[in-house]
Amino acid sequence: MKHAEDPASGHPRGRRIAGRAQLDHLNDPYKATTKPGKGTACPTCGAVFDAGRWSWQETAAPVGEAPCPACQRTADAFPAGIVEIGGGFLAGREEELCNIARHCEAAEKPEHPMNRIMEISTQPGRIEITTTDIHLPRRIGEALKRAYDGVLDMHFDEDGYFVRVEWRRED
Repeated sequence: MKHAEDPASGHPRGRRIAGRAQLDHLNDPYKATTKPGKGTACPTCGAVFDAGRWSWQETAAPVGEAPCPACQRTADAFPAGIVEIGGGFLAGREEELCNIARHCEAAEKPEHPMNRIMEISTQPGRIEITTTDIHLPRRIGEALKRAYDGVLDMHFDEDGYFVRVEWRRED
């Protein structure tokens, strides 16, 4: 199967994500097939659809209401990404490691309101973070690797819109 080419460059259409191209056929099932009207607001989070994307702008009078993809994913408990943190290093550092994840979300969220943490669940020896997109898990994993070294693995679903990021450190 040949993918559509960019007319300007002749290269396959798609964008690069962590060393691989995300081709056009790998679409997010929560991305609407028809665009909401300009000025549509999400009743849950307050994001506003304008200029082809959701953003955190204020609108005097919303044109309508529709749930944004991130709130829909959260309501359905259907994450696009999962970060698994584990290993002996975790003991006593759960809050610190969760704060790194929250900091990554806070840095991403102003420009990309659909990139959110859905839930953080901690169990002895393991933290699991679910997200509404495939970009935030990679950022969280890379931040953990930069801060504490350890082993980082990323597994992208080749047939869909999903990523699993695993970070471990034993000592």
